[in-house]
Amino acid sequence: MFISPAYAQAAGGAGGVAAIGQFIPLILIFVIMYFLILRPQQKRMKEHRNMVGALKRGDQVITQGGLIGKVTDVKDEEVTVEIAQGVKVRVVRSTIAQVLNVTAPVAANS
Repeated sequence: MFISPAYAQAAGGAGGVAAIGQFIPLILIFVIMYFLILRPQQKRMKEHRNMVGALKRGDQVITQGGLIGKVTDVKDEEVTVEIAQGVKVRVVRSTIAQVLNVTAPVAANS
């Protein structure tokens, strides 16, 4: 008696279109994030994987820890780096941050 019933208005026929319209900004945000963040990161990862895969003896490298040295031995998942005369350190391949000097393959004399 004291509370009157509340009646909702009938929804229009454009309810489905309005729902899709609400998701368009969210979809645009994900597309922008993909092109600005994810795609360049994947490209950098691919370049790093190729750089580490091409390591060979004699290359001068920088590790992620900041050590600069020359590669003396390359194994499956680790590389031996000489950081000083007679001082060799074994590092995991993926911790190589940059290759400074790439040694050219020795050409065979014909």
